[in-house]
Amino acid sequence: MLFGELAQYFKKIESTPKRNEMTEILADLFKKADKEEIDKIVYLLNGRVAPDYEKIEFGMSEKLVLRAMALALELPVLELEKAYKEVGDLGELIIRYSRKEGKDLSVVETFKILYEIANLSGEGSIDAKVNRLAYLINSLTPEGGKYLVRIVLGKIRLGIGEPTIMDALSFARVKDKGLRPYIERAFNITSDLGYVAKVFWEGGIDELKKIRVEVGRPIRMALAERVSRVEDIVKKLGKCSVEPKFDGFRCQIHKKGDKVRIFSRNLEDNTHMFPDLVEGILKQIPNKEIIIEGEAISYNPETGEFYPFQVTVQRKRKYNIFEMAELYPLQLFAFDLLYVDGEDVTSVPYLRRRKKLEEVLKEGDKIFITKNIITNDPKEIQVFFEECITEGLEGIVAKRLDAPYQAGVRNFNWIKLKRSYQSHLTDTIDCVILGYFKGRGHRAKFGIGALLVGVYDRERDIFKTVAKIGTGPTEEEWIKFREILDEVRVSSKPNNVESLIEPDVWVEPKYVVEIQADEITRSPVHTCGNEADGLGYALRFPRVIGFVREDKGPYEATTVEEVLNMYKTQKREKLEENSDI
Repeated sequence: MLFGELAQYFKKIESTPKRNEMTEILADLFKKADKEEIDKIVYLLNGRVAPDYEKIEFGMSEKLVLRAMALALELPVLELEKAYKEVGDLGELIIRYSRKEGKDLSVVETFKILYEIANLSGEGSIDAKVNRLAYLINSLTPEGGKYLVRIVLGKIRLGIGEPTIMDALSFARVKDKGLRPYIERAFNITSDLGYVAKVFWEGGIDELKKIRVEVGRPIRMALAERVSRVEDIVKKLGKCSVEPKFDGFRCQIHKKGDKVRIFSRNLEDNTHMFPDLVEGILKQIPNKEIIIEGEAISYNPETGEFYPFQVTVQRKRKYNIFEMAELYPLQLFAFDLLYVDGEDVTSVPYLRRRKKLEEVLKEGDKIFITKNIITNDPKEIQVFFEECITEGLEGIVAKRLDAPYQAGVRNFNWIKLKRSYQSHLTDTIDCVILGYFKGRGHRAKFGIGALLVGVYDRERDIFKTVAKIGTGPTEEEWIKFREILDEVRVSSKPNNVESLIEPDVWVEPKYVVEIQADEITRSPVHTCGNEADGLGYALRFPRVIGFVREDKGPYEATTVEEVLNMYKTQKREKLEENSDI
């Protein structure tokens, strides 16, 4: 097939908004493609020369493409730039200025050169890319050149996605969508529709069924449905496994020998961003070949507390990677095993997969298995949920015990219950310092890394814990905190303090600090307002504002009653927001 013919199909697809008509056009295109062309056509439909998970990009700006066009069309760059400002589409300029109707290359030849352009790097690569693109533009029909330029710029925008392509592949062979489930299953476990199409074209449905999970090809991730109450979880799943839902990066880890690849939820290869995780994986997973899934979240090495996603997301960067890894280290909480040493375990029930995961993971300080409970008791799930929220996590995920791992599918095998990200606590809270934790990592030199703080219970005349805080103060302020708190340190917990948490150093309740937090949550570990259900109240994502409040003494701090009123107001506001949706 000539590239100009392919461009005509692009034009037809672009000209119709009707999905069924697009499918028919694609099916007709696929019928004319042979086994050497089909995968390349599928990639080009998405404006690429490789599956999405491969980091192969053309790396050419509009300025560089204009240089290539100027070479091919034998026109001044300034003239093209001026015309571009009028037209707004570099592809249309090819149609306007090209005078080489008789020339063309095959789809395979064009694809090969595009692939070369995308893989050029190093000294002289810019000029080489420009020259190769100029050669292509000069060798194709005007219509072919138009879509070529759009592909290179990432602007092909035909308005089709994988579902339409999968339908069309089925139509091309059996004139209906009957083979779509087989195509989709193969795509879900390889994330490479070009590869799937090639296997299908070469060997038919029988070869398609033989496609298996393979280390290095990311599996499209299983997704969870959502509910708003723990009772709905039990109603849907009965007895189930309940795990924390972390507010971080979902990661799919592929390890083959000493090579590790880390794929994101969107199947991006983020391996280079997480060198600390790669090191942990190599140390803690001895298996030669393995695929696991988990959630990576940044944490404060001095306090052990998890950071909110706004902090974790700073790890996703191209530069200063090692500096950020030291500042915001990651821990990976593994929750599923998909493949191990030649065995595809995606069809194995969840409980067996988890048991295998526990067997393969060695102890260490980077990779952990998510804690879980197995229950059908809504109260037990609620307590677990509140505990997760108190730890700064997003909520919980409940899993059907006998469910397989269904790649690329969202259903009620997994159910998530999470708290809103929105901050509902607009007022600050004045808390009393009850103790401190000695610093670790970078803060070890300060001798202090976090504060245990509480609020005042007027009725019982005691102080109750409401937060453990490791963020907010500057390095100078941490040093000052250590100095003034050591002056009021005591050998054991003061009698007027009620706490389930044991700090490294207890202090006399004397100093008040102003705290900002995202919201107030129920907590099984803090004693503020603890009620008959065993849950107290805590601050989610707390941080210290400024230094000690010298204008307030401990008995002028925020009271337990005030915290409870804030919680009720926050809850009412959430209900009102939900009623407006």
